[in-house]
Amino acid sequence: MKISAVLIVCNEASNLEACVKSVSWADECVVLEHGSTDNTVKIARDLNVAVLQTTDWLGFGVQKNRAIDAATGEWILSIDADERVTPELALEIFDALEKAKITSGSIAFEIPRLTQFCGVWIRHCGWTPDYVLRLFKRGEARFSDDLVHEKLQLIGANTTVVRLNHPLLHYSYPTPEHYWRKLQRYSKDWARQRHARGQKTSIARAALSAFTAFVRSYVLQLGFLDGAMGFAVCTMQAQSAFGKYFELYCLGREHDK
Repeated sequence: MKISAVLIVCNEASNLEACVKSVSWADECVVLEHGSTDNTVKIARDLNVAVLQTTDWLGFGVQKNRAIDAATGEWILSIDADERVTPELALEIFDALEKAKITSGSIAFEIPRLTQFCGVWIRHCGWTPDYVLRLFKRGEARFSDDLVHEKLQLIGANTTVVRLNHPLLHYSYPTPEHYWRKLQRYSKDWARQRHARGQKTSIARAALSAFTAFVRSYVLQLGFLDGAMGFAVCTMQAQSAFGKYFELYCLGREHDK
C-alpha cells in the first residue's frame, strides 16, 4: 500500500522544507515545479524528493494532474506547499487506509483544513470547517482543468467519500502582502477563464458580490467571533469578490472596444 504525496510549487522556498518534512512518512514525495526564481528547486533536491519541472503553465488543475501522473503510489495525497500534515493526521490516514483494504468499492477521503491568517487561526468566516478532498486511489480522481480554483473530481460514480477528523494545517497568509499577492493572481486567472467562456459582468454585479461576501462571512458564518482578524478576513473576502468581477468587467470593456 504505497502512498505518494504530490505537490506543485512556484517560489515556495519559505514553505517547501516544512511541507515535505510533514509528509516524510509517505513512501514517495513528488514535487512538480514551474517558474521559480528563488531557491525552491535547490531545496527540493536537497530534500531527496522526486523533482520534476515544466516550462509551460496551463493552470493549477493541469499542473496538479501532471504531478499525479508522475507519482507511483497506489494512494495519492495531494497537498499544497503552505499546508502541513500533523503527526495525528498522518496516523489517522494510515488507519483509514488500513480500513479501506477491507472496504468494497471505491473510497476517497476529505480532510478538514484549519487556516491561519497573519498568525491567527481562523475558526469561522466560512473558513472552518473547510473539508478538502485530497486523499484518493490512483486512477479514481482527477483535478478539473481550471486555471484557478480547480476541483478534484471523482471518476467512479459510486465512490464513497469519508471525512477524516484531524485537520490539515494551512499557513496560507502569514502577512497581508501574501494575501494581496494571491488575490491579484487568482482574480486575474478567474477573470481570464470566465472571459474565455464568454461571460460578462458589470460594476453593479461586482459591488453586489462584495457586499454579499461580507455579510455571508461576517454575519451568517459568524466571522465576528474571530475578533479583529475575523473582520479583516471578511473585509478582504469582500475585496476579493469585487476584484475578480472587476477584472472580468475590464476584460469585457477591452474586448468591446
